[in-house]
Amino acid sequence: MAIFYYDLMSPYAYLAAERVDRVLPEPPRRQPVLLGGLFKLTGRSSWALGDYERRRRGMAEIERRANDYGMPPLRWPDPWPTSSLHAMRTAIHAIHAGREREFAAAAFAVAFADGRDLGELRHVLAAAERAGLDPAEAERALDERDVKDELRAVTGEAHARGVFGVPTVAAGDELFWGDDRLEEAAAALR
Repeated sequence: MAIFYYDLMSPYAYLAAERVDRVLPEPPRRQPVLLGGLFKLTGRSSWALGDYERRRRGMAEIERRANDYGMPPLRWPDPWPTSSLHAMRTAIHAIHAGREREFAAAAFAVAFADGRDLGELRHVLAAAERAGLDPAEAERALDERDVKDELRAVTGEAHARGVFGVPTVAAGDELFWGDDRLEEAAAALR
């Protein structure tokens, strides 16, 4: 079974999450990872920081792809990017509650359809509620040692496997990084 690695702050992961179940031969196992943790492990940084022109071109490319995929127009959170730590811990909590797909869809929509900053806890909790999670339980989970440890562990495991960014699809031993590589991942899985 394929694994789909994502972080909820990534607009490219949003694009891929909207298509991955249709493009791959069977729905993948979804694995939230902390992109900031991957950046720390690899010494990399976000393309959206530092170079204004690169950021502008990247955002325009994402908007074009969303349009090409038939998705609603993107509404960028302001500021963006910010920390995804609360959102990604909540994604781990959502796995344990059996609501990971629902939470990821709701959080991506809050961020990139509603234009809300997932760096703010209230927006993460609104996504949790949309996904059918109890917001109070989701908030408590943010400080649970097992949730923190699991997010750290799965991020480290992804890095050890060779994942350096999101979205990434693991198809057997092959990794396909980028929302524009879903079709290649699908071909490898067939």
